[in-house]
Amino acid sequence: MTSGSGPNVVVEVDGGSRGNPGPAGYGAVVFDAADRTVLAERNESIGVATNNVAEYRGLIAGLTAAAELGARAVAVRMDSKLVVEQMSGRWKVKHPDMIPLARRAGELAAGFDSVTYTWIPRADNSHADRLANEAMDGLAPTDLARTAPVAAAPAPPASTPAAKSAPGWTGALGKPTRLLLLRHGQTELSVERRYSGRGNPQLTEVGLGQARSAAARLAARGRIAAVVSSPLGRARQTAEAAGSALGLPVHVHEGLTETDFGQWEGLTFAEASAHDPDLHRRWLSDTSLRPPGGESFDEVRGRVEGVRDDLTRDYPGQNVLIVSHVTPIKTLLQLALDVGPSLLYRLHLDLASLSIAEFYPDGGASVRLVNDTSHL
Repeated sequence: MTSGSGPNVVVEVDGGSRGNPGPAGYGAVVFDAADRTVLAERNESIGVATNNVAEYRGLIAGLTAAAELGARAVAVRMDSKLVVEQMSGRWKVKHPDMIPLARRAGELAAGFDSVTYTWIPRADNSHADRLANEAMDGLAPTDLARTAPVAAAPAPPASTPAAKSAPGWTGALGKPTRLLLLRHGQTELSVERRYSGRGNPQLTEVGLGQARSAAARLAARGRIAAVVSSPLGRARQTAEAAGSALGLPVHVHEGLTETDFGQWEGLTFAEASAHDPDLHRRWLSDTSLRPPGGESFDEVRGRVEGVRDDLTRDYPGQNVLIVSHVTPIKTLLQLALDVGPSLLYRLHLDLASLSIAEFYPDGGASVRLVNDTSHL
């Protein structure tokens, strides 16, 4: 180990996997040990992996960031007892996936004057946990390494290229409005697999539990500017749970209401097919057709486009939670992907599932997550 005069830092790390193994990511944050100033943040989605692999990847990222800052003494804090005990030398590293990761972390640690490892409860690791969850949600990786103090450079004019940011190879410019698309929880009609449009069934006890679970996930994630809901009761109940957890009011947008299924409301697929066999068959592939007394998918798209335009105008560059129904959520994903109507018929969205679509100020768009139910 070499000696030097760099800062003493605290590195807090978290990693997770939704499925174990499953979609995984890590988060790491480096604080100044004296005043808890954030010096660096790192997070990344790492594909399908286990919790322990994600924890080790986070540790490597955190130690790398500390080394880049010139740190000499590092206090690592993690809520993974396995990694803490293995890196402290008290437990052997036996799993073949962990051996090269532990070796790399040890090589990085050897470059500091001192490194300590301490287990902390998850509740005390909220910053790194948030970064890891953002990575698992498929959000843009954070790579913010900065030393303190740093003199702020004057901001360039908004019209200059330097004022714009690009998310990567897509070429879209500017900071997107990110729509977190949450489907409402279970109702009696969804249990029975009946068309549920403008009817107003309430959430079941299971549905209320789904709403609470989604709310807890969103609250842990944070950084949500607004909660916007369909006017229908099942969506409002789901949105109120999220709004309460986030400390935000619920705004209603009429454009987020579900398709009007007209005379098919409350019927099963088989019952609607028997009621209007020819129309029902053609409706399943023609978005211009209406159920008797109802609304076509093309008409739904028209009002959902208005929702997108309203939200990108009102919340530029911010994260907005949308609580709605199958068709409006599929339509927003369709708009972001710029694909044809087959998506409406082929994409499955579970109750209380979370999807994420982004819309950029230059007209670009992307989809980062579809039908995630890991919180349930």
